[in-house]
Amino acid sequence: MKKIWHLYKDSSFLLKMTLGFLLGIGAGILFGPSMEAVKPLGTILINLLNLIAVPVIFLTVVLAINQMNPRYLGRIGGKLLVYYGITTAAAVLIGVALALWINPGAGLELPNADVEKPETPGFSDVLLNIVPDNLFTAFSSGELMGILFLAVITGLALVKMRYSDKDELKKSGETLHQFFSAANDLFFLLLQGILLYAPVGIFAIGASTFGSQGWETFRSLFAFTGVFYLGVLLLWLLVYTSFLKLAKWHVRDFFASTKDAYVTAFFTSSSIASLPVAMESAKKAGISDRIVNFSLPIGAVFNSDGGALRMGVSIVFAANVTGLDLTVMDFITIVVIGTLLSIGTAGIPAAGLVTLAAVLTMFNLPLEIVALIAGVDVLIGMAGTASNVFGDMVGSAFVDKKETDRTNPES
Repeated sequence: MKKIWHLYKDSSFLLKMTLGFLLGIGAGILFGPSMEAVKPLGTILINLLNLIAVPVIFLTVVLAINQMNPRYLGRIGGKLLVYYGITTAAAVLIGVALALWINPGAGLELPNADVEKPETPGFSDVLLNIVPDNLFTAFSSGELMGILFLAVITGLALVKMRYSDKDELKKSGETLHQFFSAANDLFFLLLQGILLYAPVGIFAIGASTFGSQGWETFRSLFAFTGVFYLGVLLLWLLVYTSFLKLAKWHVRDFFASTKDAYVTAFFTSSSIASLPVAMESAKKAGISDRIVNFSLPIGAVFNSDGGALRMGVSIVFAANVTGLDLTVMDFITIVVIGTLLSIGTAGIPAAGLVTLAAVLTMFNLPLEIVALIAGVDVLIGMAGTASNVFGDMVGSAFVDKKETDRTNPES
């Protein structure tokens, strides 16, 4: 038994996750809806990852602020926003272009389902979510934008304490810094244990999902799913690879070093739950700690290239199902609105549903399209989340290189 445990423990993380998922798919198809019984095992994995993700976001951002001055933070943040804008717009364009070429949705009929339009958060709602009215409520409810705000102001206050002229305040600042560092180490140690359980949870997620939906649902929307996955492939090969080459990173090594992160994101379909793994992978790839600790939590909340690509494909899909002809100006509008909505709603629950419903309404397309696409939502969500996480790491690598070149022009 001990040998089996060590064999499992020492096996490749990618191999364990892939085998768990494939076995889950097989069990789901073979035993059908009865595999719902193992669903709690998958929920436990997501809960465990989310359990450590929120404190990791807070602690790493606080520590990142401690290593930067405000001017440096503004420069890094500005570069990240430009990067997010470019990659998100590219994702929408790729989705629209591929869908226009392949034309998914032709011949499909709308389901007889009533879909309520989700409320799109207004500017005031977004602003109020950034500034929470209660410290403990922000953490217990998982309000990510509020947690980021608290992390930034806590980090800035801690910097002021550590570099204060008053010895007592400086000493307290150093004590708090050591506490945050130790707590951060603790949660990353917990992550190692959680990842040992991960393949079991992934098996349960695959078995319960495919057991309840089966292949028929996926086959009916095969063209839509195929276009989306092809779009993800092009996004990685053309856009992300280009940024890596611009920053003079070795592309193959970067893919290999970060595989644990995007594999975890693919199987869990959660950018936030995958964040601790992504941070470890990014540092393993050679990205500096201060960039990783600041940029990846920001990206997990604000960046959604996968959602943008999905929306580009979905709008053309919806137009094909309903027989609507979209003009060139309509597609330009889709790209602009899709980019803004994907960046603005990446941190809210059901962000893909909110952005898709908002754009469907804009073009007077039926919201029943959402119900139609829901059948393959699990497969779309997996690849989309992997793109979000990998895109965040590429952005961190790009910014890190640019900052290094700025500091050391001769390197």
